[in-house]
Amino acid sequence: MAENFRVMFAGLAKDTDQAHAISQLATKLKAPTAKVAAFFDNKPLFAPCEKEKALKQAKILASVGIKSKLHPVETHMTANTTETPNQRDERIFNALDYITSSLIRIEEKLDDLEQRIATSQHQANTDEDDNWQTDDLLLDEELTTPIKKRSNVLLFSLIAMVVILLVVLGLSFAFPDLFSF
Repeated sequence: MAENFRVMFAGLAKDTDQAHAISQLATKLKAPTAKVAAFFDNKPLFAPCEKEKALKQAKILASVGIKSKLHPVETHMTANTTETPNQRDERIFNALDYITSSLIRIEEKLDDLEQRIATSQHQANTDEDDNWQTDDLLLDEELTTPIKKRSNVLLFSLIAMVVILLVVLGLSFAFPDLFSF
């Protein structure tokens, strides 16, 4: 298995202010400034990784004026052997507790969503039933109302206009010299 390395704080470059370096690094990594500030107190900022990736992380730190060093880290398998069985069991129980509480929260959210869907479907069904009943009543009213007679003046004027235009068109085809302007 490949050896892992962790990037650790070694110092600041010349003319580099710690607060300015923290703010630049936090924006560059999109990380909280508290986590970046903890890096200056020898807290890990990055997870242990292979040497090439650790060197890239060191270059990012150098770009904002932070000196760093690579520190070799034991692999995960050797770290588990130094752990006591009680610590291991406690970590497993904590993980199971977290998983159980997450499942309970998910189940509660699903129940809430099912209730919302059921009520919205019930409301939609009642709205459709109400609309059907009101449409039926409106249809009865429309059938009983008398039909209003319209004035035919507009219709006759449109027909007369069309006839006049057809006569003028016929005359223009029959006597083309008459209408040449």
